Amino acid sequence: MSERELTVRLVPSVGSLDAAQWNALGGNRNPFVSHEFLTALEVSGSVGEGTGWDPVPIVIMDADENLLGALPSYAKGHSQGEYVFDHSWADALHRAGGRYYPKLQIAAPFTPANGPRLLLKDESLALHLLKGAEAVCLQSKLSSAHATFIEPEQLHLFEEAGWLLRSDIQFHWENRGYASFDDFLGALSARKRKAIRKERKAAQEGVTIIQLSGDDIREEHWDAFWLFYQDTGARKWGSPYLTREAFSLFGERMADRIVLILAYMDDTPIAGALNFVGSDALYGRYWGCSVDKRFLHFELCYYQAIDIAIGRGLQRVEAGAQGGHKLSRGYEPVKTWSAHWLADPGFREAVADFLEREREGVAADQNYLDQRTPFKKG
Repeated sequence: MSERELTVRLVPSVGSLDAAQWNALGGNRNPFVSHEFLTALEVSGSVGEGTGWDPVPIVIMDADENLLGALPSYAKGHSQGEYVFDHSWADALHRAGGRYYPKLQIAAPFTPANGPRLLLKDESLALHLLKGAEAVCLQSKLSSAHATFIEPEQLHLFEEAGWLLRSDIQFHWENRGYASFDDFLGALSARKRKAIRKERKAAQEGVTIIQLSGDDIREEHWDAFWLFYQDTGARKWGSPYLTREAFSLFGERMADRIVLILAYMDDTPIAGALNFVGSDALYGRYWGCSVDKRFLHFELCYYQAIDIAIGRGLQRVEAGAQGGHKLSRGYEPVKTWSAHWLADPGFREAVADFLEREREGVAADQNYLDQRTPFKKG
């Protein structure tokens, strides 16, 4: 196809695009860039006016208006809900007399989970999309563009376009062909095995834990989970990112890609954890509780997730950002990646120097953590 037949442009929302065409570019294998997830955020008001997350998808169309590529992108007026911290960059540019916001964010909002950020029918279109993002920044006077939690297979596309790469560390559980949770425990040192069994027994005592998916998830379950989510959101972020309607829309549009875990005490729900299912991974996203029961967080968020991944034959569990406590529970340090384009040459040079020094620290941290996994040595 001739490049003259291609058009790169902004569209007002993901919802304005055909769902099947969008999902064919990557949404069928990753729940957080699916048309269903992103439009649930739009329709529910979790993104859009007043949130600081204004949808501005950048797309490539052919002459027949077929969707060939897309960036799930947002104009941001702050740095909340991203989990890749750039507040120091914003402060530095402000002190130098510049303006950091608004900026362009290429991401699944509020979701520190790896996934495709360049949604492409053909990799040869990647440069067109990224140059389109740069042009949007220049034309709209945005300071920069940032793609966060990029799946490793796409890193070279950003690097080849001249974007700066940044790494951090998360903790993921890897499925090495385990037949059961006990099989996984067998790979750990005896002391760690004993500790995890003790935690699971204490967490499960006096409670009933259920896993819900598909049509089994009802509004009463979302009502209970919403209370848990609000409590966690108020403590972590000041106010929850998602609206109550978002959860109902997740249930309506993608319940078969959700596993909702609830813990009951005397027929009353006291805690919950929400997971999304991808083609090769289980993604733990939200957790909350109304009763503080020892080890229940670990049981619902980490051990139940491992059970689900083994049962479904999934390759890994991504349990969200941060959390060194995951290490002793079988979750291993894994690098995550972001890519950054900055309009001002001097600012770009300063950030590149910062990233060079930061990478050394991240590498040292990962080496330290690798030596402290709970798996049998030798």
